Amino acid sequence: MVMHKRMGDGGTRRGVWLALASLLAAPAAQAVDVDAGDYTALPPGTNLALVYFQHAGRDTLYAGGDRQPIDPSLDSNVGILRGVHYMEIGGFTVDPQFLLPFGRLKAGGDTAALGDASGVGDLILAATVWLVNKPEEKTWFGITPFLYLPTGRYDRKDALNLGENRWKFALQAGYIQGLGDRFSLDLIGDVTLYGKNDDFGAGSADMKQDASYQFQTFLRYHLSPTWDLRAGYSRTWGGETEVDDVDMDDRPNVSKFSLGTGYFVSPTTQLLATWGRDISVDNGFKEDNRINLRMLFVF
Repeated sequence: MVMHKRMGDGGTRRGVWLALASLLAAPAAQAVDVDAGDYTALPPGTNLALVYFQHAGRDTLYAGGDRQPIDPSLDSNVGILRGVHYMEIGGFTVDPQFLLPFGRLKAGGDTAALGDASGVGDLILAATVWLVNKPEEKTWFGITPFLYLPTGRYDRKDALNLGENRWKFALQAGYIQGLGDRFSLDLIGDVTLYGKNDDFGAGSADMKQDASYQFQTFLRYHLSPTWDLRAGYSRTWGGETEVDDVDMDDRPNVSKFSLGTGYFVSPTTQLLATWGRDISVDNGFKEDNRINLRMLFVF
């Protein structure tokens, strides 16, 4: 792949390669991010329709924990359509659902040679099973398997893709506990397992990836039953890739935080907005700003 002349330094070229390995799909593909309150079980028969818009800007690139001496840029504008249905199976509340991402990635600056990508991402199927569902005690605990289908747009000749050309499976557990009348604490952990991409890069290489792990926590302050303020922290580790049996030593190891608010403008419509950024990144692009917007409809 041809890069800008300012990328002549070997270490810089390696940093760009690590970024490529970590950008096989939409940014944060190695994480199963949730919003505070997602592990609240709703009554069986309830349906949700959700629309997400996520914008992220990145202008620093890291390799081995070191910032690379170039002027990179990568912006993403990603939407997600999500449908959820709550039902009861064997006395447990379950919510089968799907998520369909779509959007555009665009590189610039010294990484402009990465190009851009647009289209539909990989379809995600999921279903939470609540093992603890005690709304009177403001306590919920659920387990969610996620299956990522390789249905999104993918071209091995492109550095950026919305699809990943591989199967993925994630298992996540989430716990919510109300703390008095005003606060709620969310704790979420997950592990993601990756299938092989046997058509990676211009050389159609085999790309494998180790399991990655994530921990997320949120604290919400409820100004009223319909309006809350929230703060969150996330840590992702693991996920090193291997290309044609060569370890890339590219574990992202990302820490990030977020601040936001959620408000029910009517009994059946919630608006959510959060802003956040990465605190630290070992390998790949560092998010300087991320804005997440969500509209939720109950029917």
